[in-house]
This record gives sequence, C-alpha cells and structure tokens, in this order.
Amino acid sequence: MSTGTPSTAPARRDAKGHEGLRPAVVVTGASAGIGRAIAVCAAREGNVLVLVARSADGLSSTADEVRRAGGEALVFDLDLSDRDAPERLSSFLAENGLMCDVLVNNAGYGLRGEVAALSEQEQIGIVDVNVRALVALTLHFLPGMVARRRGGVINLGSVAGFLPGPHMAMYYASKAFVRSFSEALHAEVSGKGVTVTLVAPGPVRTKFLEKAGARRAPLFRFLPKADANFVAECAWRAFRRGQRRVVPGLSAKSTVFFASVMPTWLMLRVVGLLQGKR
Repeated sequence: MSTGTPSTAPARRDAKGHEGLRPAVVVTGASAGIGRAIAVCAAREGNVLVLVARSADGLSSTADEVRRAGGEALVFDLDLSDRDAPERLSSFLAENGLMCDVLVNNAGYGLRGEVAALSEQEQIGIVDVNVRALVALTLHFLPGMVARRRGGVINLGSVAGFLPGPHMAMYYASKAFVRSFSEALHAEVSGKGVTVTLVAPGPVRTKFLEKAGARRAPLFRFLPKADANFVAECAWRAFRRGQRRVVPGLSAKSTVFFASVMPTWLMLRVVGLLQGKR
C-alpha cells in the first residue's frame, strides 16, 4: 500500500533518461528501531521516503513521524526474502514517479543458540535477509546511482561483524559479510559521486535482542545499549559526509578495538561464555 501527498521536489532524469522521476530514500526494516529513526533523519531534509517492511504493522506510525519531520512518506509491505523483491520494489517506485536515490539496507534479524540446535530454515533465513536481500537490492539500484553520479547506500552492520560469535554464529557471520561488502563497495564508487557507508553499532535499545532470544544473555545485559535515534543520526551524518564507516558510541568503538587486538582463541572463549549462558 502507499500513502503520501505530492512532493514539490524537482523531477529528475534517471539512468535511462526517463523524465519525471523524483529522488527517494528507500529504507528497509522501517517499521521500528534504527530503520524508523534513519527515516526521520532523512525526512528533516524534506526527502521523499519509501518505507519498506515485511508487514504493514508499524509502517503507518513511521510514516506519520516522517511527515511530522517534514518529509513525504510512502509505505510498501514487502518480504525481502522473496527473490523478486528488488523488481517489485522497483516497479512500486516507478508507479509512484520515483527513483531510488539513497538505499538504506536496515532489515535483518538474528537468533541465539547453537547452530546444530536451531532451526535450519530460520538460520538460512538470516542469510536470505541479512546477506542475499541486501546484496540483491544493492546490485539492483547501485548502477543507476553511479550513472547519475549521486546518492548511495547505507548498510546496517554491527560490531558483531568484527569478531566471531559462538551461539549467534549465523548472525555474526552475516554482519562480517556486510562489513566486507560495504567497505569494498565504498572503494569502488569513490570519485563517482556515490557513497556507500557501513554503520556498525553495538547493542541498541530496540526489540532486536528480544526477538533473537538474546536479551537475557550476560553479554547483552552487561554491555550498555545505545539509543536508536543516536545511531541513526550518526549514520545519516556519516553518509552525508561520504564516510566509509561509522561506529556509533564509545562502547561500540571499544568493542571494535578489543576485537582487533585480542587473540581469536580468547575472543571466542569470552564471547562464547557470555553469550551462551542464561
């Protein structure tokens, strides 16, 4: 479904020369948390926001916040694990006279538990959403950005991407991919008018840990949790500055530092103990 009012933003020519398409900021996982907060940050600049999530629940609330912040909002319920998701999203944009100027790949989830014990289907789902869907959307929209020499991609990673994570192995591995992919893309598009920014927060006060079954793990009980609005502001500011990577907050920066100097065997033991206990 879509909502919104006509924007006064100027029409632009897309990569194929089509007139009348307005630039839009596309945010996946926009129904709550960091996705919602980034959408509001972008709305303060008067942008058109296309809010995407698997369920329409929460999207209307995000759309209301976007409009209050000064942006235009359209919502599109879409399961990103579907193989035709990029094409369906592209069609939705075209039907509304829009082009993807900025893509925010925020959708993702994790599961706590041992790989051998967790559901095979749910674990593969982490790869489908956190990795495959992020790549598919990026590959679909990035060439147009490069051709227009404007816009870019914000990829939500995590400090988990800097270390292995026993008892959340699939999630940590997915974020390691996002980190590597994002930083490589940043180098590839450098000087082409396009920015790719990796955002790597630590634990954030959202429903992520609860949904992952990790809220009561000692690791997440001890570590301070950042505010989603703070993370979003850091992300949007870093993207606008053309930064390759941003790690919001002192706690997250400290985690990345220790991950870089601590021996892997010790890191595995510490994370495994703190993340495995209840």
